[in-house]
Amino acid sequence: MKRWHFWVSLLISVIFLFIALRGLHITDVWEGIKAANFIWLIPAIAIYFIAVWVRAFRWHLFLRPIKEVPIYEVFPIVTIGYMGNNIYPARAGEILRAIVLKHKFNVPVSGSLATIIIERIIDGVIMLGFIILNLSNITTLPGAIEFTKTIHMITLWGSIIFISALSIFFLAAIFPEKTRNILFLMIGKTIPKNWQGNAQSISQKFIEGLRSLSSPMNVIKIFLVSIIIWLLETGFYWFIMRAFPFKVSFSTLMLMNGVLNLFTVIPSTPGYIGTFDAPGIVMLTAFGVNPEISASYILLLHAALWLPVTFVGGLFFGKAGLDWGKEINQVNMERES
Repeated sequence: MKRWHFWVSLLISVIFLFIALRGLHITDVWEGIKAANFIWLIPAIAIYFIAVWVRAFRWHLFLRPIKEVPIYEVFPIVTIGYMGNNIYPARAGEILRAIVLKHKFNVPVSGSLATIIIERIIDGVIMLGFIILNLSNITTLPGAIEFTKTIHMITLWGSIIFISALSIFFLAAIFPEKTRNILFLMIGKTIPKNWQGNAQSISQKFIEGLRSLSSPMNVIKIFLVSIIIWLLETGFYWFIMRAFPFKVSFSTLMLMNGVLNLFTVIPSTPGYIGTFDAPGIVMLTAFGVNPEISASYILLLHAALWLPVTFVGGLFFGKAGLDWGKEINQVNMERES
C-alpha cells in the first residue's frame, strides 16, 4: 500500500473509470445488466475456458524444450496465474505461475518467466494484427475521428515495441552463446562482484527459456495456436453480446478485443479496472450502440472474464497445498530482484 506504483495504478484506474462512466445514467446501466439474458453466460464461459485450455497447450509448447510438463498439469497453473493477475497489481500472477511451476516441476523461475514474456509479446502481436485487419470498421464512422487517431497511434507504437521485442528474443534464441556472452559482459560491468554469479546463473536459465523460438516449426505452431486462442476469446465477446439488445459484426468484436487488451497493458488496479472498460464503452458507442447498453455489456463482459477464472484459479491454488502468504512474498521478492 505504501509503494508509489500502487497509488499511480489506482489513479489511472480512477481516471479511466471516470471516462467510462462520465455522462451515463448509472441506474439505466444497472437496469441494462439486470435485463440481460444470462443464459448466454453458459456458452460464453465454456468457450472462455476452452481458450484457457488452449493457452495451457501453448505454454506446454513453450516449456517442452526445458521440461516436458503434461497439459493437464499446466492448465491449473495457468488458471492460478490468471487469479494472481486479477487480485494482485502489476500482473503478479505471471510470476506466481512461474513460482508454482518451480514448486511442482522444479523448472527455474527465470526460465519459465522467459516463456511467459514471449507469450505476452506474441499476444501483443496477434492483438495488433486483429486491429490492423479490422481497423477499416471504425475509420468510416462519423464522430470517431479522435478515437481513430488514438487507435492509430497505439497501433503504431505497439507495433514498434512488440515487433522489436520479439525480434530481439528471436535473435537471442538463434544465437544463445553470443547472447550469453553479451549478458555476462554487461553483468561484469554493472553488477557488484558478489552478485555476479547469481546474475549469470539467472541469465543462463532465462536464455534456456527461449529455446522454443529456435525451431521454426515450433514458432509457426505457437503463432497458429495463439490466433486460435484470441479467436475463441472473441467468440466469448460474441456470446456475451447475445445477452443484450444490440448487434455488431464479429470483425468489430475482433477489433474491440485487440484494442481492449492492448489498453490493459497500461498500469492499473488488479483486474484492469477502468483500462478495460473505458475503451470498450467508447468503441461500442462509436458504433451506434446506446451508451448505457454499451456500459452494461462491458461491465458484464468484464465480470465474466474476472470471476470464473479467479474462482477456479483459487481452487487450484488451494488444492496445490501452497502457503498463500509465503508464495505472495516470493512474488514480491521476484518482482523487486
